[in-house]
This record gives sequence, C-alpha cells and structure tokens, in this order.
Amino acid sequence: MITVAGLTKRYGDVLAVDDLSFTVEPGAVTGFLGANGAGKSTTMRMILGLDAPTAGTATIGGRRYRDLEHPVRTVGALLDPRCAHPGRTGRDHLRWMAVAAGIGRVRVDEVLEAVGLAGAADRRVGGYSLGMRQRLGIAGALLGDPEVVLLDEPLNGLDPDGIRWVRELLRGLAAQGRTVFVSSHLLNEVEHTAERVVVIGHGRLIATGAIADLLGRTAVLRVTAADPVETAELATALAWAGGRVEPDGDGLTVRGLAAETAGRIALDRGIALRELATHVRGLEETFHALAHGGAA
Repeated sequence: MITVAGLTKRYGDVLAVDDLSFTVEPGAVTGFLGANGAGKSTTMRMILGLDAPTAGTATIGGRRYRDLEHPVRTVGALLDPRCAHPGRTGRDHLRWMAVAAGIGRVRVDEVLEAVGLAGAADRRVGGYSLGMRQRLGIAGALLGDPEVVLLDEPLNGLDPDGIRWVRELLRGLAAQGRTVFVSSHLLNEVEHTAERVVVIGHGRLIATGAIADLLGRTAVLRVTAADPVETAELATALAWAGGRVEPDGDGLTVRGLAAETAGRIALDRGIALRELATHVRGLEETFHALAHGGAA
C-alpha cells in the first residue's frame, strides 16, 4: 500500500504540495486527478524518492522508496515517456534498464510482447510516435514484475485502441492484487478504468474514495410537485430533512437526499409529485464541481 502522510513540498515561495494525506490500496486501480499544476507529478516524484519532501512522508509498504531492498521489483513507474534515449532501439533501452536492475534478457522480450512493441523493438526510439513511447515507458515500468505500478498520464498520445489496451492492462494488474496508481486528465477514461480516486487541487486533498461512492454523494434530485402551489411547502420539508434545496423552474433541485427519502417526505404530507428524478453526475462533472468549490 502507498501511504502519503502530511506530505508538503515547497519550491522557494511556491507551495506545490500542501499537507497531503491519502492511501492507495492494492487490488484496485486508483486514479489521481487534479488540474495542471495541482501537484500530481510532484507528489509522484516524492513517492519515488526523486524529490525530497519539505515535510511529511511517502511510503510503499511502510518503507521509503530509497529503503526498498529491490526497488525495481517492488515499484514500476512511468513519469515521462521522453526519458528513453532517441538513439537507442526500444529493445536496447529495456536491456540497459534490465542490466542495471539485475533482470534477465528474457523478461525484456516478454514486456515488449506484452505492450505490443515486439515488431518495433529494433527501431530507434527517436522514430517512435508518442503512443509508441508511452508503450515503451509502460514496458519499462513492468520490467521488474512489480507489486506497485505508478503511471503519470499513460494515455497521452494513444489512439482509441491503445487507450482500451491500457485500460485492460491496468485492470488486469489490479486483479492480480497489485497496487495501481495512475494520474490522468482524461476523466471519462478514468471513470471507465479506475475504481477509486484521489482528487487534489492546489496541492491539497479535495476528495478520496471509491468512484461509485463519490458519484453517489454528488447525485442531484429534480423534484416537481403536481400542484405548483405546494412547491414552497415541499421545499421547506425537504430542507428540514437535510436537503440543500434550490428553485429550478417550476420544480426544485435537491442535493443531499436520496430519491426514496424525498418521495416519502412528499407522501407523508400528501403532496403529489409530477417528477422525481435522480441525475448522477459523471466523473468529469463531479471533478469540476469539487475542484472549483461547487456543490457536491
């Protein structure tokens, strides 16, 4: 499990990560969401020991990355697909990584096949498309058959088939009991890939938990009384029950109450309803509401 506790990072007067705490559990794909500049990449770099935190800790299985006995076999990471030398072939790039980590050449061929680069393995990386570089970076992350996988924007540059492949790969890794932590700005894809999310803004935690629970908490009801005269009475009753009620045309928008609760309140007061509908926000809509301080 990845555990981030009170993590803080300052660059001079810039506070990039601000007292950030969350956990990433094994057996699930966890999406890491935040606007550009929110602190996602800085947080990942601190988890991997590439940047030293100003305060707080980031551990993997209770240990800092630099204290892991076999780091490449424990954690696989992709932070920048451009890190491979353009003059090397894809195969040579992975062989160089394998030698440094004490991993046999057979594993290089296995990961090249797994990411769909076997046919391009002997071409120079400088001639690779961005999507091919992403696949090579993922191959490098998987080289040590790690228990934990961290990928920063792995969907960039991939075509729809490539995105589908990454989705299936990540789900498969999580199904094997691995810890999978993936940042992405493609929120619709995260919604279809991840089971859990960590949402940050300006370096601070905004929300964390299962996507289903997060979307459920942000559901919005549309309630309309059959008799418009009873709208005010209905609004008062729903607000008294804890709903956040706003006028919406000839009806009401209600947050914080389940549809069955709103329906029971109307029934108890003898108010006939013309409309009682639940609108569940998608992850993109929910993210923007949370990130910009909107109602959730």
